[in-house]
Amino acid sequence: MSDEQNAYHELCGYTLTCGGAAFIHQHVVDAFAAQGADAQTKPIGLAFALVGLYLLVEQDWTGKQVQGAHMKLARRKHPWQAFPLPADRGSMTAVDVMRATEGPDRDRAIHAWCESVWAAYAPTSRETAASLLRQHAIS
Repeated sequence: MSDEQNAYHELCGYTLTCGGAAFIHQHVVDAFAAQGADAQTKPIGLAFALVGLYLLVEQDWTGKQVQGAHMKLARRKHPWQAFPLPADRGSMTAVDVMRATEGPDRDRAIHAWCESVWAAYAPTSRETAASLLRQHAIS
């Protein structure tokens, strides 16, 4: 297992014990999925990850709200559009997040990681993510 995967698993352990209405675990899942996407990634997986990052970074949604949006998206079956994969997927990784002290510092690092990944995708994916949410009446 790579250092990145180990850090992600440790981070998941941390976020799953955090509790609270924010459910920051969802943001970790979305950032990791988008950052690690490749040509074999299913379009639905990347779509959900990018919608989640868009809702967090640009709409200030909690992980619980993002989870609800994912549930609404999953209700309708249709072909999922492929999103372009940028060469650079953000300057931060799960390894960087795990260097932050548990608690508010790590939670801020999670948010910064999500911002970093979204910034890499946003120029080519913002409108597609927003359009997908409009099509499903998610706001």
